Amino acid sequence: MSRLAQTPGLTDVQQEILSTVRDFVDKEILPVATELEHRDEYPTQIVEGLKELGIFGLMIPEEYGGLGESLLTYALCVEEIARGWMSVSGIINTHFIVAYMLKQHGTQEQKDHFLPRMAAGEVRGAFSMSEPALGSDVSAISSKGVRDGDEYVLNGQKMWLTNGGTSTLVAVLCRTDEGHPEGTAPHKSMTTFLVEKEPGFGEVRPGLTIPGKIDKMGYKGVDTTELIMDGLRIPADRVLGGTTGRGFYHMMDGVEVGRVNVAARGCGVAQRAFELGVSYAQQRTTFGKPIAQHQAIQFKLAEMATKVEAAHAMMVNAARKKDSGERNDLEAGMAKYLASEYCKEVVEDAFRIHGGYGFSKEYEIERLYREAPMLLIGEGTAEIQKMIIGRRLLEEYRFQG
Repeated sequence: MSRLAQTPGLTDVQQEILSTVRDFVDKEILPVATELEHRDEYPTQIVEGLKELGIFGLMIPEEYGGLGESLLTYALCVEEIARGWMSVSGIINTHFIVAYMLKQHGTQEQKDHFLPRMAAGEVRGAFSMSEPALGSDVSAISSKGVRDGDEYVLNGQKMWLTNGGTSTLVAVLCRTDEGHPEGTAPHKSMTTFLVEKEPGFGEVRPGLTIPGKIDKMGYKGVDTTELIMDGLRIPADRVLGGTTGRGFYHMMDGVEVGRVNVAARGCGVAQRAFELGVSYAQQRTTFGKPIAQHQAIQFKLAEMATKVEAAHAMMVNAARKKDSGERNDLEAGMAKYLASEYCKEVVEDAFRIHGGYGFSKEYEIERLYREAPMLLIGEGTAEIQKMIIGRRLLEEYRFQG
């Protein structure tokens, strides 16, 4: 285990889980990640290995076949997986968010139906909130669900769906006006629908089309897609929680834990960038000595390591706060903001340490340099995090004059 990013107070079980995941990353992910990423190839064997380790059911309660672990354990596992290849952690994250939403908000029938198969990795989750013209303005969602007897008919176009092709269960946020009088706040007339589908692309069930993978700068291997609903019929018992108008709160709860996940991913990628930078600096020689002995490089390494430590500490704090049952949107926002920004900076410094070789696809840092920017926008941009942080601070420090 590296000297950086240690986590005090872990149980023996947590340490054993992390050790197992770390070994898997070193043996099964790192040796093939860059090759698979360059081919934009889905990591089927890696995913199968994670299923065998029980990672897909890590936070699902034991009564449903999961391991019943904490958000902290999950986040530390994500940190390790992202250190190997960030795309793999993305495959896990969307599944985890849907399982979390079901566990927290689903009806008993929905939990019994989905969670055991999700814990085994047989049902793979994705969640769909964003739309082509939406950005961060969730209140502007235009996809709509209309009641028709015992079903809802869904129409609309969604965007940036991670695991869109490989998933078999998608939590989709739509506007539902029935039962909500005119003038109701937009966030109070949204509903989350649990949409089951076949894996693949094209029409994956009547009325539901996954057009194909979006070609991205980085974050390759994992499929990112659109989702088009055209007269998609969903049984009424597939409304998450059984009640309309709660979808916005369901999604925000899921995104909140997702932000801890993104912070963990930033920590993992930053750790790997530091490892690459400090290793290369001791091998590359200029002016008769390894560049690690030049003060300018030592300063960079010192700054990089400090950022890795700080981001890890904030991520752990946010996870522990959520595990305690307390509100953690402030801590999650801070952790996501800091970890993603520091990740970008640490990766860039490692890239600079590599010099011209960092620009070559033969070196792993080139892949990290393209992956890090995704964390700046995933689960809310830096600007959105600052808004959340600022509002919460004003609640906590309200002027009493």
